[in-house]
Amino acid sequence: MLIANPTATSTTLRARELLTRAFAGDLKVETAETRHRGHATELAALAAARGYDFVIALGGDGTVNEAVNGLMAGGGTGADDRPALAVLPGGNANVLARALGLPNDPLRSIAAILGALRAGRTRTIGLGHVATGVEDRYFTFTTGLGLDAEVVRAVEELRGGGKASNAMYVRGGLRQFFSATDRRHPALEVRDDRGRVARGLFLAFVSNASPWTYLGPRPIVPSPRAGFGTGLDLFGLRSLDVLPVLGALAQMTVPATGGPRGRHVVELHDVPELTIKTTRPMALQVDGDYLGLRDHLVFHSVPKAIRVVI
Repeated sequence: MLIANPTATSTTLRARELLTRAFAGDLKVETAETRHRGHATELAALAAARGYDFVIALGGDGTVNEAVNGLMAGGGTGADDRPALAVLPGGNANVLARALGLPNDPLRSIAAILGALRAGRTRTIGLGHVATGVEDRYFTFTTGLGLDAEVVRAVEELRGGGKASNAMYVRGGLRQFFSATDRRHPALEVRDDRGRVARGLFLAFVSNASPWTYLGPRPIVPSPRAGFGTGLDLFGLRSLDVLPVLGALAQMTVPATGGPRGRHVVELHDVPELTIKTTRPMALQVDGDYLGLRDHLVFHSVPKAIRVVI
């Protein structure tokens, strides 16, 4: 099943047509267009229940995340019982596709995906899972609580259903940081399964993979040791003053630094379970998708959860 977003760019629509034609007489491909938020989850669950071999997600990180959640909900007790997931990047950041080594363009990715599908080449990866008290959600690369989720919310309002851009994220981030985010009163407490506690945090990223996101061609890496084969990693900040934030951002964008360090930085690596509580409801994003305000989150690492075409 090829799950595609009909509001995608003309390049993405062309990729869908090329992929369908390339498989003519080779594999049977059913194309399904998403009609509303959450529709890709429904379609992927249907594909899993009906025993499809593959689900191809053609779209951005939100479409991919929905497809993953559908596959996990669609039946089966392990990765081998579910359809394998192929990703054709069609969004702005395309974090999972690029983390898997694909070019940041659906047309350039088609040849790689075609060859892997025909050969049946897959890799089993772990996922993250977050229980929010309102809904449970699997994530492929990151969940953020605080400033980054506020930026995602601001960009969703700016784009009005259209396509986001890097410039939009930069403008939204600067506006949020200097005029809207509470940078005086830390609200987060993090506790892991070993009883380690970190209090007084302003924001937290929980990562299942690295990088956290991309700004154009540049990867942003708060947790360089995060990976699909380990538990979850956490990055947190105890200060949102300008200098500590600029220092952390600089370290995130220069791989040679080994990731952010300093007295304001909190990090955890390869953790199977985390709990985050907040003293006030805070913005939450999952794989770049804004989910609303939350105050109590429980995270689990889910090893060897899903097969990806690679």
